[in-house]
Amino acid sequence: MHEMSIAMNIVDIAVQTAQKNGAHKINSITVEIGALSGVVPEALEFCFEAATKETMAEGCRLEIVYLKAQAECSACGFKFETDQFLNLCPQCGEQVFAAGGQQLQVKAINVD
Repeated sequence: MHEMSIAMNIVDIAVQTAQKNGAHKINSITVEIGALSGVVPEALEFCFEAATKETMAEGCRLEIVYLKAQAECSACGFKFETDQFLNLCPQCGEQVFAAGGQQLQVKAINVD
């Protein structure tokens, strides 16, 4: 389950950022997860609590912003959002490429 290592990295980033800014407690961490990132939000939430144990983030909320995949047709240029990656353009039937939705990033940290 790679979500545990992802959760640990999220906590590390948040703790380092909070410490650099003189904070003593992390109240919440907001992350953006793209549909094509390969991260299962429910699994990440499950691992997050364990990853925060005995850190300044213990007990904080994990807020997940789920971003749909974005695709673009290489033939007709049609752009669309989807929850899953489609190989063919719904407009013309040609090949499409991923134009967004692969990201996984810490977007905000709320601290005291």
